[in-house]
Amino acid sequence: MTLRWVPGWNGLTEPEAVSYVAAVEAADGEPLEYGVARAINDFVLGCKNDGIWSAIKASCILAGARTLNGALVPLVGAAPTNYNFVSGDYNRSTGLVGDGSTKYLNSNRANNADPQNNHSMGVFINTVQPSSAASYIGAGGGLETGATHIIVDYSLSVSTYRSRFGTTSISRSGGQSVTGFSGMTRNSSSSFTFRLGNVSTTSSTASEAPVSNSVYVFGRNASNALNTPTSGRLQFYWIGESLDLALLDARVTTLITAIGAAIP
Repeated sequence: MTLRWVPGWNGLTEPEAVSYVAAVEAADGEPLEYGVARAINDFVLGCKNDGIWSAIKASCILAGARTLNGALVPLVGAAPTNYNFVSGDYNRSTGLVGDGSTKYLNSNRANNADPQNNHSMGVFINTVQPSSAASYIGAGGGLETGATHIIVDYSLSVSTYRSRFGTTSISRSGGQSVTGFSGMTRNSSSSFTFRLGNVSTTSSTASEAPVSNSVYVFGRNASNALNTPTSGRLQFYWIGESLDLALLDARVTTLITAIGAAIP
């Protein structure tokens, strides 16, 4: 038996969560489990309590929904455009998997929609890119001025973060094999912070005017073309203004754990 929630009782009270769950259920054609809906509501409420909800400008929960169409309903912002993902690529417990070739999402949020020095971006990784180099999310390629992306490189055994710059590479050794939360934030012209494996690191790297390309997920948008797509599996992404990465990490981790526990 599936329990159906009703706004205003049983704890699901956040208007954004109510609207989102209703849209997912419409796309799925059937209700979500109460535990899944409650996990979403608690995520929204928790982010509000932490003061980070308003900073999230584009986001999808790539888990929990019963169908791929449901998973691509935006939690915040514009709906992404799906390029070549099919229903078999989606698992409501473990997320959406790329193919390292042609499958990606266009977030439909321009990389420069958020201010140069007030920006954040990231993903929640269920299964890492298994080999070679690939991008999880971003805009701008290689050493392009104003690039903003998260990539992994097995040849160098690193994960690499660029936040509004292309002049250098800021990397975490061993990061290519780490699952879970991976993100970055910038609230200064002179430095930015990235977080992976429950550890936040600040780099004194100056920003540049961000490239204007739309941000891609499961790859990066280099000159309006898919670049270094991943075959990893993701469960969440967000793009927006600067926020506390540790707080969002805790909220997303709790959300994904609760969704997994609620699915029969």
